Amino acid sequence: MALPSTPHSPGRLVVIQAQKPKRCATCRRGPLSLLVLEDGAPRCLHCADLGHLVFLPRGDTALTRRSREESGLSVVVVRFNRRKSRYERQGVLVEEAALARAEARCLADAEARRRRRARDARRRVAEDERFAAAFAAEILRLFPGCPADRARAIAAHASVRGSGRVGRSAAGRALSEGAVVSAVVAAVRHVDTPYDQLLMSGVSRYEARRWIAPAVESVLRAWQDAGAEVG
Repeated sequence: MALPSTPHSPGRLVVIQAQKPKRCATCRRGPLSLLVLEDGAPRCLHCADLGHLVFLPRGDTALTRRSREESGLSVVVVRFNRRKSRYERQGVLVEEAALARAEARCLADAEARRRRRARDARRRVAEDERFAAAFAAEILRLFPGCPADRARAIAAHASVRGSGRVGRSAAGRALSEGAVVSAVVAAVRHVDTPYDQLLMSGVSRYEARRWIAPAVESVLRAWQDAGAEVG
């Protein structure tokens, strides 16, 4: 089976992490864990003049950046994700001496970087708390009858950092009405209707949403009308 085409990376060498046993087309060494594709044929690192490099897995951003700074030659290592049909970065190849120098640099300022990470984490927590409070306030503006604790719970759920939920979208961060309403609708759907039970019983998502739509609309209207009554 042919290897997927090497990802286009202008000005940057790329090595592939093999998924199936391959042998070098030049020296026949194998199976290869890392290879270079040249003219569609796999080559081992030695035949590609990269055998003197060592592999640094991804995960430590500072160490990777410094290793590449210290190394006269560095190569990106990728692996093909069949499910996503794309190459994904796995790490880099760098000179062994460069890696040692980078490790020494990282050890020298490890405490300073730890304190900086802690400060950044506290800053993100404060930002997230302010954003969740603003999101909850917008929910209460649009749905005055929504209980305050419920608005806070919806806002907290919708705005979790890295969740991909509507609160973290561009529209959500801008507190657009559509994004806020979407978050409220989703919360009502899961909490105030038998939507989840319908899904568990085998009902399709679209059919389940159709069935519970009147119940969702009833809750939303009640929360909106409560504000009109107060006014």
